[in-house]
Amino acid sequence: MQSTATPGTPEPIDTTTLIPDPYAALARLRDAGPVHRIRYPDGQTAWLVTRYDDVRQALADPRLSLDKRHALPGNYRGFSLPPALDANLLNMDPPDHTRVRRMVVKAFTPGRVERMREPIRRIADALLDAVEADGGTDLLTHYATPLPITVICDLLGVPQDNRPDFRAWTDAMITPDPQRPEQAKEAVGHMLRFYTGLIASKRAEPGDDLLSDLIAVRDDEDGGDRLSEDELTSLAFLILFAGYENTVHLIANSLLALLDQPEALDKLRAQPELIGPAVEEFLRYDGPAPLAIRRFPLADMEIGGVAVPAGETVLLSLAAANRDPAHFNEPDRLDIHRSHSGHLALGHGIHYCLGASLARLETEIALSALLKRFPRLRLGVPREELRHRPSIRARGLISLPVSW
Repeated sequence: MQSTATPGTPEPIDTTTLIPDPYAALARLRDAGPVHRIRYPDGQTAWLVTRYDDVRQALADPRLSLDKRHALPGNYRGFSLPPALDANLLNMDPPDHTRVRRMVVKAFTPGRVERMREPIRRIADALLDAVEADGGTDLLTHYATPLPITVICDLLGVPQDNRPDFRAWTDAMITPDPQRPEQAKEAVGHMLRFYTGLIASKRAEPGDDLLSDLIAVRDDEDGGDRLSEDELTSLAFLILFAGYENTVHLIANSLLALLDQPEALDKLRAQPELIGPAVEEFLRYDGPAPLAIRRFPLADMEIGGVAVPAGETVLLSLAAANRDPAHFNEPDRLDIHRSHSGHLALGHGIHYCLGASLARLETEIALSALLKRFPRLRLGVPREELRHRPSIRARGLISLPVSW
């Protein structure tokens, strides 16, 4: 990706180079200017914001709307969801965003999440027990994926039998088979029927889970701030979908960063109490979400001194901001001793990641349990054989074979 002299001229994005290693290309853009108009291979254009200060300010700027209804006709061609799944926090501005978020925020307070520490540790240990005798495994398939799926499904009360299907549907939505373009649409249909049926069963027989609590709030005739039925279904979808997908990639990306840099791995083994700061550094260094959710200016505005018209798509590059040398010392170096990073991997402002505390805790436990159990952990294939998922919106591996 080479920068052009005119900010309004779309710059083509080469996904074949951006997906394996986005950071070099993003550095060139960031050095060339704070905001760039880009064009994807499918012809869609957007404004990409690359510098830390501009990204942080834009994340909390109320002039940038998440509501797709503020997009110019034909400007945004994102993934299409039915209303029953699309009425979620990633497509809402205040006051609806404030009302809906208030319904669920108590489920993810640090205190309540901390009480999940022992259950999460038991899940991690059981998963490692299942593969220990094999001498190696694909950690993405057999550890990084089932751990957060189990945690979030337990939280919501999803039956065991539905969990494998859910993972398959999610994969089809995020990275559909190019030979089967209808696969993503089919997965959405499966998802909608799944959530509708799950809510109906919880409504008939409530359990001790978050979804049953949300249904009770939804159906409370004396309730003040209530959810519509579409908001309830969409909220369940978002919690389950976002509650594990990013954590899967955070665990795997973090482990790969350690395996790539044995010195950091040895330090963390010698000082396991550093796991908290280390996770913050993993989030900054190679987080699971290179981009924040798209935004649309409510009126013509300037970002980083560049004029951006109302209704056009704005993409905030968390990956570029988190490697900005104007904010981070030696940003391309993994440093688990960083005392304060101020990274933006989990967002900033009113749209800050709802499940941040849970994602952090799961990653801390997953990595700690793994490093303790397998002191000779190493990659099971040559490093150059690892591949990332073909997505610029999710930074994640396809597989992570290891041995011990």
